[in-house]
Amino acid sequence: MNINHHHEQHCFDTVIEGHTACVEYRIRPGTFDIIHTRVPAPLEGRGIAAALVKAAYDYARSRQLALHGSCSYAAAWLKRHPDYLTPAS
Repeated sequence: MNINHHHEQHCFDTVIEGHTACVEYRIRPGTFDIIHTRVPAPLEGRGIAAALVKAAYDYARSRQLALHGSCSYAAAWLKRHPDYLTPAS
């Protein structure tokens, strides 16, 4: 899966079978917050949302930002991956 980061639009996306899936984020001082996750119905259940969220949080951790998930999917992802809540070394 090819995941693209669009800095100016504050999103990560991927295009699969002509459908675009994405996560949108905002950065506040010291914090990276995923505010929306969108995966079109034909792509659901393939782990695409998880891959996008992971890519976004990996980006944030590389910049030593605290992670937050306003989006319910991103918040649930963080609960399943508590190791991401500790600072990256």
